[in-house]
Amino acid sequence: MTTPLPAAQPVQHNHLSPLLTDLYQLTMMHGYWRNAMHEQSAVFDVYFRRNPYDGGYAVWAGLEPVLEYVLGLHFDADSLAYLGSLELFEPAFLKALEGWRFSGSIESFPEGSAVFPHEPLLTVRAPLWEAQLIETALLNTLNFQTLIASKAARCVSVMGNGTLVEFGTRRAQGPDGALGAARAAYIGGAAATSNVLAGQRFGLPVVGTHAHAWVESFPDELSAFRAYAALHPDTTTLLLDTIDTLASGLPNAVTVARELREQGHELRAVRLDSGDLAYLSRRVRSALDAAGFPGVKIMASNDLSEEVIQSVIREGGRLDLYAVGTQLVTGGGPGGGALGGVYKLAELAGTLRMKLTGDPSKTSLPGAKRVWRGVNAEGEFVWDVIGLDTDTRPPSPGERVSDPSNPLKSSRLPAGLDWHNPRQVVVAGGQRVQSPETLQAVQARARAELSRLPEGTLRLLNPHTYRVSLSGALQASRDALIGQLQSDLHG
Repeated sequence: MTTPLPAAQPVQHNHLSPLLTDLYQLTMMHGYWRNAMHEQSAVFDVYFRRNPYDGGYAVWAGLEPVLEYVLGLHFDADSLAYLGSLELFEPAFLKALEGWRFSGSIESFPEGSAVFPHEPLLTVRAPLWEAQLIETALLNTLNFQTLIASKAARCVSVMGNGTLVEFGTRRAQGPDGALGAARAAYIGGAAATSNVLAGQRFGLPVVGTHAHAWVESFPDELSAFRAYAALHPDTTTLLLDTIDTLASGLPNAVTVARELREQGHELRAVRLDSGDLAYLSRRVRSALDAAGFPGVKIMASNDLSEEVIQSVIREGGRLDLYAVGTQLVTGGGPGGGALGGVYKLAELAGTLRMKLTGDPSKTSLPGAKRVWRGVNAEGEFVWDVIGLDTDTRPPSPGERVSDPSNPLKSSRLPAGLDWHNPRQVVVAGGQRVQSPETLQAVQARARAELSRLPEGTLRLLNPHTYRVSLSGALQASRDALIGQLQSDLHG
């Protein structure tokens, strides 16, 4: 059963509490305030170092919830009373928090963009204590929703003409996880969700079949099928495997399909929830076609993942709808589980800042930056270059650029690329500068951007590595700051 897509409109969400943060954010804020540093202008970048699932890309998601959170954030009386009860903070500091509001700016890739390791996906420019407070909730939202959107896109990439539906609410990490996963899965390409609250809150189509308990509650399977079809004569999907998929569920579904047609209706779909999905779907498709019901869709559930879906298709499976649950909403699978997005200080009071570590791959990039995306004559994304924000000229053919995690590995940029800045300012002076987008628009962007990636980037195994490099000026700035820090260390 499927509901029609409602008219798209922005949906207001409940503002999150400022206490949804790590304690050290608040103790650092206290320290900044105590040392009269809290109003210094800071620049922080969000980025990740490795694509999820060892894949070739990620789908950027979670921006709209982050903006709603940041722009609605404030300390109410209950929050301040609790902080006071911890006996960690001076009363004057808590008093200062009464008027706390985010007043800075945010620049970001649009939601639904194809993004890659090391590049600044979102940049916060704000007074230090403002930028510090929002880190935890910001990463919590962006890391999770980007992970799930990327997982959904991976599933869609192997389905061919199949359709993805999100069926994972019961296995998600709590109510908030279920809602965020439904939203992100839609961005990544899901057509609908089983989560009714997500349907209401985000304007998503909702879908459903029936459970095994429905069949078990009736005297026999055929009676159960007939009762459900009578209730939803134009939107019925029948679950075939409560007793025996081929010997019982399938023939009973065909019987009900004939009865619905005699009454002027059509059975919409049948669902497989166990067994060899490739074999069973072939048998079910053959039987439905032979009985005169080629339009009845076949849905599968049963702990699907992108690898399972790809295997079923390779083995000749005849599925139309893929109800992906646990693996999708939990971000499960090799290389999944969590996106390692980080939030690093890049500049403070006009002075460059960076994290220097013994692992070169974890050394951060200093200073305010911009991203240039190179597009070839065919409209394909080819190369991203991270440069200094002060360098407003696009990269030049032949310019030498370096690998972000290995400065000894460098390349020269090819000719014939059209360079543009894929990021945009979404908040300025603590105010939105753009209206919220519908999720339908965000999903369309994701689909379009993934279609423009180089061949092999969407491949599940050993994907093409999309090129992301540092400009010569940024690499020189990074090298100079590393030299300075090492010199200061050794005297």
